[in-house]
Amino acid sequence: MTDSAEGPSLPWSTVEHYLGEGHAASYPLSTDAARPLVSYEIGHGGGDIALFVELGRNDRLPRSSLPAIHIDQVSAKGLRMARIRTTQVTLMRDFHDLLLAVADRIVTKNRSLDHAFTETVDGWSSLLNRPRMLDVQRRIGLLGELATLARLADTHGWESAVASWTGPYGEEHDFALGTFDLEVKTTATERRRHVIHGIEQLQAAPNRPLWVASLRLTRGGTGGRTLADAVHSVRRAVTEQSPSTLGRLDAALDRSGWSADLADDERWTPRDETLVLAADAVPRLTPALITAATLERISAVRYETDLTGLPPTPGAPVDLAGLLLP
Repeated sequence: MTDSAEGPSLPWSTVEHYLGEGHAASYPLSTDAARPLVSYEIGHGGGDIALFVELGRNDRLPRSSLPAIHIDQVSAKGLRMARIRTTQVTLMRDFHDLLLAVADRIVTKNRSLDHAFTETVDGWSSLLNRPRMLDVQRRIGLLGELATLARLADTHGWESAVASWTGPYGEEHDFALGTFDLEVKTTATERRRHVIHGIEQLQAAPNRPLWVASLRLTRGGTGGRTLADAVHSVRRAVTEQSPSTLGRLDAALDRSGWSADLADDERWTPRDETLVLAADAVPRLTPALITAATLERISAVRYETDLTGLPPTPGAPVDLAGLLLP
């Protein structure tokens, strides 16, 4: 799929469709007679994307200094080829654009693979350090919070649900309801692994039980929902059912980093049922595990906890069964 005037092109919507359906596909980005052969591969490695570039007898593999990008040599289509792929699923949308930029330099500008890769990474260095859109993990996290917000509105109404959404205002937990607090953690990884920020994030307030909701999202293809879809759906419901609440909702969205001007074309859908746990059932760090003298010398704590395979805690005060993105 090439365009000789503008260089190789492959819409992200096409790639996302195949990823969402779990199908493999191969798209040649160079013409049949051209050398080297350049091919964009979808799903052959298990739900990932990669650029395959034919290697000549004296061609060397580029060296990647970026931990998220892996380059190796493979045998494909009867040829010795370089394979460029990412190890980070949450960076896949940006990585797609980078692969096309590398392919463009090879196909239309006759650069060697090594030169094309180095030139592209150098040209994108500022972009890689400053994402062109809201950080992927923050976007996924906001999707999880909006899905939870919509479910809480089904039970408590939009005014109470939006008022309970305290996370964007710097509170320790995402939702503060009448008799309990709720922390929402969302991931796009295969395992139910979540990042915890600080010793207090999974610490219950006095006399207020803390519950943790663990959501796993996967790429939804054409049937998935973008963050913009979810925001517009929630705003529309609030406008219709509780218009006086819209100002607080918009303030919370703004504090969460949402902006209608940011690029947003990744579609997501729940991978499985939401797991709801009491906080003390979650593997976690607590002040009780660290001496006061040590805490005085630690300015920040960030760690990951893996909830894969844990059973839900009975008696959860919130029903998140069958949770969908709004």
